[in-house]
Amino acid sequence: MDMNPPPVEELRRVDAELARLDARRAELLARRAWLLGVLYAPAGRAAAPPFPGVAAPAETSPRGAQNVLLTLGGTLLAVAALAFTLVSWGSMGIAGRSAVLLAVTSAALAAPAVLLRRGLGSTAEAVGALGLVLTVLDAYALHRVALPGTDGLGYTAAAAAVLAGVWGGYGGLLRGLRLPLPAAVVAAQLPLPLGALAAGGGPAVVAWAAVLTAAADVLVLGRPPRSEVRVAAGVSAGVLAAGALLTGAGLSLTDPWTGAPLLLGCAALCLYAAGAARPAASTLATVAGLALVAAVAGPARAALPTEWAVPVYVVCGLALAALWRPVRAGWVPEAVRGGFGLAGGVVAGLGVLWALPPVLAGLLGPADRSAGLWSGSHAAPVLADWPATAALVLLLGAVAAATAGGPWGRWCAVVLGWSLLMALPVALELPYAAGIALRLVATAAALGLAVRPGGPAHDRPEPAPGPVRAPERPEGAWGASWTAVTAAPVVPVAPGALLAWTGLVAGTASAVSALLLALDVRAATFGVLGVLLALFTAVAVLGGGAVRETAAGAAVLAAAGLVGAGAAAAGLPASTAGPALLLVPAGTAALAVRARSVAAEVTGAAVGALALALAVPRPAVLALALALGGVIAAATALRAERRRAASWTAGALFLAAAWVRLAVWGVTVPEAYTLPVTVPALVVGLLRRRRDPAASSWAAYGPGLAATLVPSLAAVWSDPHGTRPLLLGTAALAVTLLGARFRLRAPLVLGGTALVLVAAHELAPYVVQLVGALPRWLPPAAAGLLLLAVGATYERRLREARALRERLARMR
Repeated sequence: MDMNPPPVEELRRVDAELARLDARRAELLARRAWLLGVLYAPAGRAAAPPFPGVAAPAETSPRGAQNVLLTLGGTLLAVAALAFTLVSWGSMGIAGRSAVLLAVTSAALAAPAVLLRRGLGSTAEAVGALGLVLTVLDAYALHRVALPGTDGLGYTAAAAAVLAGVWGGYGGLLRGLRLPLPAAVVAAQLPLPLGALAAGGGPAVVAWAAVLTAAADVLVLGRPPRSEVRVAAGVSAGVLAAGALLTGAGLSLTDPWTGAPLLLGCAALCLYAAGAARPAASTLATVAGLALVAAVAGPARAALPTEWAVPVYVVCGLALAALWRPVRAGWVPEAVRGGFGLAGGVVAGLGVLWALPPVLAGLLGPADRSAGLWSGSHAAPVLADWPATAALVLLLGAVAAATAGGPWGRWCAVVLGWSLLMALPVALELPYAAGIALRLVATAAALGLAVRPGGPAHDRPEPAPGPVRAPERPEGAWGASWTAVTAAPVVPVAPGALLAWTGLVAGTASAVSALLLALDVRAATFGVLGVLLALFTAVAVLGGGAVRETAAGAAVLAAAGLVGAGAAAAGLPASTAGPALLLVPAGTAALAVRARSVAAEVTGAAVGALALALAVPRPAVLALALALGGVIAAATALRAERRRAASWTAGALFLAAAWVRLAVWGVTVPEAYTLPVTVPALVVGLLRRRRDPAASSWAAYGPGLAATLVPSLAAVWSDPHGTRPLLLGTAALAVTLLGARFRLRAPLVLGGTALVLVAAHELAPYVVQLVGALPRWLPPAAAGLLLLAVGATYERRLREARALRERLARMR
């Protein structure tokens, strides 16, 4: 026996065994499905074996169908009982009514006991539910017949209490029924709130009644009854507590000393419930924290001026977040710590949102240019009546975020600190100079983050992707809230890169705001542009990567602004200031030799394009600007990595400068415009052919020759003089001879075509005169003879044409 078969044979055996196992598994699965069908098939009905490998699943189970039928039956009986009570009740006497009610209700409540003993649980549940509905109808009928003058709210409260007791006792006796006990819990929610309303109590009294009822529900949650009772109690407690909290929050705004105790009671209830409902403990603790903040801040807010309302809430929220810092961790559950921290953070966040309008006003307010440039007058401040305490809220938020620590805490502190500097000019209504100074300080502080030690000043490779872990909980007042917030999935963001980009974006925004504000005064404009140039240059020198490139582009724009402001201060019109702006691309081209920055070069090129656009209204100045731009591009072409693009750009600018200058001089001769294109193009083509002899003559010489020959031919046909045809014909003859001499297809074809067309132009008048002098029959006769001659020699002419085509094909 071969114990070591070849690998091919062993692989075949393994595949065969796996196929056999798969077939056996499919067979067993089909058998299992058939057996399940036999076990759950209705009695008296044989389950047919399924097709091999196919199981026919049932659309519903027998128990499900039974429950649906029982539910429908119970519902229909309840509707019938309701209709009987409302419609047919008046047609019977008192004895008949009492007998019917007593008989039907007693039968409905007693039947479940018999049904449970016989094992018909679902039927007992349906009949028991009908009995509960009938007790409600009995209570209604009793009020209509025996107690018609009783107050509706008071009677409903009393009836709900009685029904809750009856249903609870009934559910205790028949423990096989699942509905009576939850129904008793739901009915028990009504007596106290409805009783308070019936007694004439106000919103606070009704809310306290709801709190007491919810407290009873929470006590039920702490006991281990059945799950349906716990669900009913939990939902009921949540609904009542939510209503009481909303009432307390409303009262804290209108009557703080009445709403504060109610909010404290709700907070105590939520904290107690947090121990009983562990899955929702953190949420309940957060709600309790919010209620505590509102309870404490309401009376304090009422005792202070209106503008201190939001800061009071923020201070209370931050105090709540920091309250449990000195308390030992074992004394307070972690869920309560996290809930209080999150509640304080939510209150502080809402306060920060309230304080954002002054930040936006400080950032975007200078964009209102209703006052003219350098007019000395300033636009009216936006949101001048906004409370100055908004700055205090931002300061508190920044300090709290810095205390929290961690990367996100630092980031929030940076953003809020910058927002504070931007809001101070509006919140404190600072003078013009102070507003500019604060914006520049905000710019400098924000840009400093981009080059801070340890930040992403230089690009570093990213670490290999791995499992993402939540950040460690920071020490400090915000530790609890940090734990609650960071429970969600964390996106891996490099803290240094985040701070650097945040600083760059914030610094750029405040720089634009400072510059817009500085446009009101000439000296301020020059001062702000100079400071911005220095700041962005420092970031470009000290920074790295994309931050360095962005800062370099901003520095170039600041330099362009300085040049433009200088031109405006000198009284130069916009068209004359265009060439002055070319100093910026010239400077970037010079600096690029030592410090390579793509963003700086691109921005310099954009400034150069703007300079050319400004010079368009004055063609003479435009010609000068184009020539200077060509010089800058030619200097840039000295660098190997920029040679191709810069050389073509320089050639285009020089050519455009020559054309504009010719137009200024009033030159209309087309050759004056085309020859400056043809000569360099032919030189470039000659150099290309020397480097690459296989290059086509059409690619090397075709564009240059066509640039002059085509416009000159168009001018010949409209020129009445003979000088241009003579010169063009001579040039075309020379081009044709050169093409034939060096066997170049493009010069031969283009020159020959131009020569033929010039000759046709010169002979056209004589041909017209000759045709006019000949008899009318002569042209048709000549055409007929020509056709006969061509037809007679067609084959030979065709062979000659083919030879000519082959000779042209062999040329370059």
